[in-house]
Amino acid sequence: MKGVSVHKTRTNRRISGRRAGVVLTAAAVLIGGVACSSSPGSPDGAKPAAPEVFGPAGYRGLTPGMAKDAALAGGKLASAPTSTLDGCTDFSYTGGPAPDPARMKAEADIEAKAKELNKKADELQTKPDPKPGSSAADSAKAAEKDAADAKLYADAALASADLAGKREERDKAFVAAGGASFGKDGLRELAAPPEAKTAEGIGAGSSLADLKTAYDAKGMKTGDNGRFQVPVDGKPDWVYEFTVNGDKVGSVSMVNPKSKCA
Repeated sequence: MKGVSVHKTRTNRRISGRRAGVVLTAAAVLIGGVACSSSPGSPDGAKPAAPEVFGPAGYRGLTPGMAKDAALAGGKLASAPTSTLDGCTDFSYTGGPAPDPARMKAEADIEAKAKELNKKADELQTKPDPKPGSSAADSAKAAEKDAADAKLYADAALASADLAGKREERDKAFVAAGGASFGKDGLRELAAPPEAKTAEGIGAGSSLADLKTAYDAKGMKTGDNGRFQVPVDGKPDWVYEFTVNGDKVGSVSMVNPKSKCA
């Protein structure tokens, strides 16, 4: 019985040894496979492509001045616009914010109201003032007309202010998300999405100090709209526009200020 016990022990040791060898061999194969898969020469180990630069060549196949139909055919923009205020047509990038029907209706309503009231106010200014009457009735009519005219001018001014507010809301939403805006001469503004950067490494979240370091020597100034502006190399009439929130860049876009919406 003792010999049998020794024999079983030796057999178990040989089996255990073979199992250990199998485990070690499997581990070696696994390690070797991982090493091969991450090697520079294999597809899986290839370096990721460098991020696309937002600059004079455009972005995502969209270039300054590009026709709207050609831009939409490229598939980089959503098919439905997010705004048509002032005759400009804004589009998000594919996968970006969807159109907001309520906001677009509010824009259209206030734009129509402002146009109507301002047209009436302009017509009123072209009419000659009535000759003052001598009777109390004539004076009362004149006073009544003056009050109605004053109300029309006030209403027109208020509607214009509301329209300016809608423009500001639209512009902030547009540059924050990124997209393309088209006027009568084609692409008039291209806004970078939050992750994009210029060739100088400036994008949303960059510091104000880095922005100045990158562009002060290139003639950066503050535009009439309060945004930092700098000429785009090789694109006459086009400028970069940077919004700044505190000490950080909020958004980046390229725009042709001379381009008209309609």
